[in-house]
Amino acid sequence: MKRAVKTSGAPAPIGPYSQAVQWGDMLFVSGQIPVDKEGKIETADIERATRLVMDNISAILEAAGMGMHNVLKASIFLRDLSDFGTVNEVYGSYFTDGIPPARETVQVARLPKDVPVEISVIAAKG
Repeated sequence: MKRAVKTSGAPAPIGPYSQAVQWGDMLFVSGQIPVDKEGKIETADIERATRLVMDNISAILEAAGMGMHNVLKASIFLRDLSDFGTVNEVYGSYFTDGIPPARETVQVARLPKDVPVEISVIAAKG
């Protein structure tokens, strides 16, 4: 059964989509941008922006009864690929179980709200 997952621990969607959708044991988390719960956008510092994105993802996973150890796949979208090293370091610090998820990272021309980073994940219980 398909159900929307939502939490006040992450920003509300800015369009017609769910923070995440759960189907059985699978969770599909929509792309998260560096926006805090009050709607403040972080664009100046890529480290803080990435940490905010990862904290938003963590909050959504928690609302679904999961954690970072449940993440199987991540997609990272960067406005500037020269930020890769910093993003990679922050991102990697959230995966401590020894098995990081599969992933791709791509540079894109533009992201919503002109943010520097967006990350989505797919997770599963099991």
